[in-house]
Amino acid sequence: MYKSLVSVIFVGACIGLLLPSGQSSEAVPAPTKAGARRVPVETRLTRSPSGHFYVNANVNGQLVHFIVDTGATTVALTTEDAERVGIKFDPDNFDVIGSGASGAVSGEEIRISSVELDGKEVNNIRGVVIEGGETSLLGQTYLSQLNNVQMSGDTMILR
Repeated sequence: MYKSLVSVIFVGACIGLLLPSGQSSEAVPAPTKAGARRVPVETRLTRSPSGHFYVNANVNGQLVHFIVDTGATTVALTTEDAERVGIKFDPDNFDVIGSGASGAVSGEEIRISSVELDGKEVNNIRGVVIEGGETSLLGQTYLSQLNNVQMSGDTMILR
């Protein structure tokens, strides 16, 4: 059942991963002292010319560029992003976890210690590392933990 669910997610995600990326977050992070927790603030995103919403968020304390995808059930990291943030995975363990516009999508299920965006931190998140992805994907294992995700026209608000 998990593989079927992930298959549906990655159909749309893979199409989005093939499009060019551009930063469109209007949120300005508040400065913090080292190790201090940030007070959550509203994040307001503007749709990019490609039709997607992009944001930079901290994964395990390291900045990662994401496509925000409300239709994806998990957070999906590219192999490059996963390596950079210290998530251990083994490409020899990659299995087909879905399909996209260009065919089968391979990856490995992982746990992510933390994802934080403008003070909105979620810990111990289920995710996947995907082979061949260009941009990481911020999905429901993070978004569903927020107080509110709202989309109107070309604006998405995360609270």
